[in-house]
Amino acid sequence: MTASIHSVPPAIRWKTFLTVLGPGLVVMLADTDVGSVVTAAQSGAQWGYKLLLLQFILMPILYVVQELTVRLGIFTRRGHGELIRETFGARWAWVSVSGLGLATIGALLTEFSGVTGVGELLGVPRWLSLCLAAGFLLAVVWTGSYRRVERVAIALGLFELVFFWVALAAHPDPTAVWNGLLHAPINNPDYLYLVAANIGAVIMPWMIFYQQSAVADKGLTPEHYPHARWDTAIGAVVTQLIMAAVLVASAATIGAHSPNASLNTVGQISEALTPYLGDRLGRIIFGLGILGAAMVASIVVSLAAAWGFGEVTGYKHSLEHHPVEAPWFYLVFTAGVLGGAVLVYSVPDLVALTLGVEVMNALLLPLVLGFLVTLAIKALPAEHRLRGAYLWLVIAVAGLTATLGVYGGLSNLPGL
Repeated sequence: MTASIHSVPPAIRWKTFLTVLGPGLVVMLADTDVGSVVTAAQSGAQWGYKLLLLQFILMPILYVVQELTVRLGIFTRRGHGELIRETFGARWAWVSVSGLGLATIGALLTEFSGVTGVGELLGVPRWLSLCLAAGFLLAVVWTGSYRRVERVAIALGLFELVFFWVALAAHPDPTAVWNGLLHAPINNPDYLYLVAANIGAVIMPWMIFYQQSAVADKGLTPEHYPHARWDTAIGAVVTQLIMAAVLVASAATIGAHSPNASLNTVGQISEALTPYLGDRLGRIIFGLGILGAAMVASIVVSLAAAWGFGEVTGYKHSLEHHPVEAPWFYLVFTAGVLGGAVLVYSVPDLVALTLGVEVMNALLLPLVLGFLVTLAIKALPAEHRLRGAYLWLVIAVAGLTATLGVYGGLSNLPGL
């Protein structure tokens, strides 16, 4: 296969790559969601640049995990939930998709909270921010095809690139950055907790469901596999560079001058940055990045749920079907969007809810990654199954990620 790929003219290879590009980039841009941005900001404020190296270490870990969804989607042409049902039976499929449902609710609370946070920064009432966001998401999905939804998601996610501008505007000290890269207080439990939090923010249950289902829905075939892997690799690098940019901006400003500042919401982060970056950068530019992160994540999370439940129940589940042809698919998507918006509007104490969401996602990691790795061993065609040294590498990466995710989640519980 390698020889045939290199024998294709470069112009044709680039055209094919651009056609394949999408599922990996979209899901990675969604990975840098509101919760991840808050985590990166807290990391920089509390520990300066001492967690910066971790953002780069997480790039290959993220790639290894998400590449399995590409492999499974292309060579089985099944979504994640459908493949679990065929391999392990309906009962385990329902266990998996139930966890996805819980993770979806939690993620949407976080994303819509980010939307309202940006709205409040710009003087827009909470109810209006939620109505505009929910209405936009419903219009994009109900009136579009897979490729159109993918393009809109990428366009929204590109707003996150403003975080690079924010990082440069913060004027980080190169010497401080270098010293932070070389020093890691691994004996400090508070530091280890944020290490776990950053790792837990890398792999979300809905990411696995989304990318495998998106690969299948887009109709990618085995000859697209090399390009799809590059799509995933580029996405993994971009999302972690964005996390690094947020951390650097926070470390250079808040961490250097007020490391004990409270940074639990978008508004608090913006207010803390404003004295150092100015009103325009601290509010409008930072708000645009948050809004892009929240909206692309909302699309990915809601579609992951709609695909997942469709794959388990058997109802039509494709963006290539019109709403009349696949009513349950669009209803599940709509229920997720509207439900998240209504909950964020009606529940005032979102801090407690966010804590519960973090714990829940962390505790789901062993189940989610266990299914993913086992499918890569059992469900793939023989020539594409994991084996040898790479198999043990994947098991080690999944085990470490799940262990530290659970550790971080349990550390959040009072008394532990």
